[in-house]
Amino acid sequence: MMSSKKEHVNVVLAGHVDHGKSTMLGRLFYDMGKVKDLPPEEEAGSFRFAWLCDRLKEERSRGLTIDLFHEAIETPHKYITVIDAPGHADFIKNMITGASQADAAILVISAKRGEGVQEQTREHAYLLKVLGVNQLIVAISKMDTVDYSKERFEEIKEEAMELLRQVGYPVDKIPFIPVSGWVGDNVYKRSDKMPWYDGPTLYEALDTVSTPPKPVDKPLRIPIQDVFTITGVGLVPVGRVVTGVLKPGDKIIVEPTGAVGEVRSIEMHHKRLDKAEPGDNIGFNVKGIEKKLVYRGCVVGHPDNPPTVAEEFTAQIVITRHPTAISVGYTPVIHVHTAHMASKIIEIVDKRDPRTGQVIEKNPSFIKKGDIAIVKFRPIRPLVIERRQDFDQLGRFAIRDMGMTIGAGIVLDVKKVEKKR
Repeated sequence: MMSSKKEHVNVVLAGHVDHGKSTMLGRLFYDMGKVKDLPPEEEAGSFRFAWLCDRLKEERSRGLTIDLFHEAIETPHKYITVIDAPGHADFIKNMITGASQADAAILVISAKRGEGVQEQTREHAYLLKVLGVNQLIVAISKMDTVDYSKERFEEIKEEAMELLRQVGYPVDKIPFIPVSGWVGDNVYKRSDKMPWYDGPTLYEALDTVSTPPKPVDKPLRIPIQDVFTITGVGLVPVGRVVTGVLKPGDKIIVEPTGAVGEVRSIEMHHKRLDKAEPGDNIGFNVKGIEKKLVYRGCVVGHPDNPPTVAEEFTAQIVITRHPTAISVGYTPVIHVHTAHMASKIIEIVDKRDPRTGQVIEKNPSFIKKGDIAIVKFRPIRPLVIERRQDFDQLGRFAIRDMGMTIGAGIVLDVKKVEKKR
């Protein structure tokens, strides 16, 4: 039951595949008493606790988290929506969607020999920072596989701190927690196997996550994550309110399709709401809109201040990895809020000094790894994107190509699509 007095925060799990994210989360739910039944060990093996999160049949057969999993938990002072994001590289777009919805993240790093900080760990840490997730908890998992060694914990902690410093996190403010999801050490209950550790459990650390300010006075923006058609109810889009307030009876507009409808009701975690505010993960029943006109990557607003559909947008980007040079015509995929859209570079305006931000070259013929530049993009199909100064979370994006994140950017300006009258 949601307590109205508790602050609501969204926390995403991130980290390399097989580092124990779903197992740790399943253990948390089990120890909190949220779930009673575990599959038998001979049937589920080491995925016994992960099964509590990985509900899709395909996930169970492959032992991978493919899509996002949302679950509500309560700590003494917080009402928390936990988002379990996939670690596997194939499913990075879901991880980006999860990060775009989060106020804080648990970055999971395995202490097992031969694991530790991996390529995906680096990519997730970088994406979390780019996407505006400024609060981190680091869970150093699988401590049972290294006999609860303090030396191994310190080794992984030092590796993680080095990575997070490079990304731009203040490491002195981040709790590093040694855990075992499989055994249950320091997840919900304090472990007696690591007397050398006197910090918080994962559950205690979650209780200290602070709630960001709620931009209720800004225009409404709800990026859509999914859409359901429910028998006897109708069309139910699902998404997280980024700015503004949504109430039953409100007229809404969905962009980039321009569909207009009315909100009948709003729910969060199966409880009716009389209004939804920033940070709320909601499903809302709408009438007057065809299902084909609302989909993942759309953004909902009020008709008097609709979300911005870009014909072109200007951004400051940084290239973090790319094997060759990037020039006009290059068309990577832009990941912004819940949308991902191929977008062509139509102009490289200038190149900047990474330290000072000063222009060092106007209209360069190419940019490469390590460069910061102002560029103009043209999405190949309609895309909702906003200036960062207007809507922070809708104005930050990741740039992906060749199965990897090659950079990130912030939107400086948007040229709107002219609507036909």
